[in-house]
Amino acid sequence: MSQSSPHFLVFQHVACEHPGAFRAMMKASGASWTPVELDEGESIPDLAGFDGLWVMGGPMDVWQKDENPWLVDEIAAIREAVVSRKMPYMGLCLGHQLLAEALGGEVGVAETPEIGVLEVNMTDAGKRHPAMAGVPATLKTLQWHSAEVTRLPENATCLMDSPVCRYEAMAVGDTALSMQFHVEIEPTTVRDWGEIPAYANALAQTCGEQALAQMDHDATESIEDMTQAAQTIYNNWFRLSYS
Repeated sequence: MSQSSPHFLVFQHVACEHPGAFRAMMKASGASWTPVELDEGESIPDLAGFDGLWVMGGPMDVWQKDENPWLVDEIAAIREAVVSRKMPYMGLCLGHQLLAEALGGEVGVAETPEIGVLEVNMTDAGKRHPAMAGVPATLKTLQWHSAEVTRLPENATCLMDSPVCRYEAMAVGDTALSMQFHVEIEPTTVRDWGEIPAYANALAQTCGEQALAQMDHDATESIEDMTQAAQTIYNNWFRLSYS
């Protein structure tokens, strides 16, 4: 496989939570990808056939291994990819938490769930990290999580935080990157995710029964800035991983 046209493995945990706006960026960079829908029983292929690993969000929690036994193999695969194979990695939301879990960090219930279009802030380390070059110091993002990373893995660097979440983004080296938040949203993302029972329940409990319309409105207002940030993050990660 050519470094100029890498092939990504993408772990998905619910069909509508895919790489979103990143898909167009992947295509534009010459990359291709194979999605694996773990919640539907699809098997993890041999990592040797791929040049990078993407792990998306999902409504389950990292500790729900009895309900989702495939999480055990997924965590092992993430560890193999990042530690043993030094594969470039991108994790979003659950993918952020799974990276922390796989590398010896800790994940727990959030004291304050973050649901809505909310700001995250660059840390001093983030301002110096090449993966965040050109990303605004304060960024509006889509948040929809009630669990969070509570302790970073030993080798990880915290890149972004928020008033209620200490570890919004982290990096392990230059090419393993993960974010608790979402910037990859598309015009239908909020409505699509609002049909997932676990997400709908969390939204109603945190923001009220009628909150979906407001969340969709807020996301639409900020989608251009989020997409621009996503493009910058993707460009940085791709350059660091495949140049």
